[in-house]
Amino acid sequence: MARLHSKKHGHSRSKFPKRWEVPEWQVMSKDEVEDIVIKLAKQRFSPSMIGMILRDRYGVPSIRAVFKKRLTKVLKEHGLYKLPEDLLSLLKKAVKMHQHLQNHKSDIHNQTKYKHVLSKIHRLVKYYKREGVLPADWKYSPELAVLLVK
Repeated sequence: MARLHSKKHGHSRSKFPKRWEVPEWQVMSKDEVEDIVIKLAKQRFSPSMIGMILRDRYGVPSIRAVFKKRLTKVLKEHGLYKLPEDLLSLLKKAVKMHQHLQNHKSDIHNQTKYKHVLSKIHRLVKYYKREGVLPADWKYSPELAVLLVK
């Protein structure tokens, strides 16, 4: 399948190996892992960074195997999940590009790429509204994006 705004092709049908069983060598309990997840989320780490820290520092190979649900659902239960990570990264990119375009108005290439990023944001917002992740009246604006990124 081709990428959206380039002529490159991605890895078709590449899948993460399923490891939903807790390995016998894991020494941390579910409560200990949950405490670490909450502590890292309060330090404003993204869900993917939390997973990498748990894997590298604490030897927890799969959070899904421990909790029997995804990390974002665990964060939602504790009120620590705000926006999806992919949307937040696109918002950060859009804010940087918007600030650049305010200083360099004749940068035509950046204007085109900024439109591509906005297109991706609008597609993601439409999807997340349909799935119920974002409220139905949520709308993108550069000012809102600056507030959300900070």
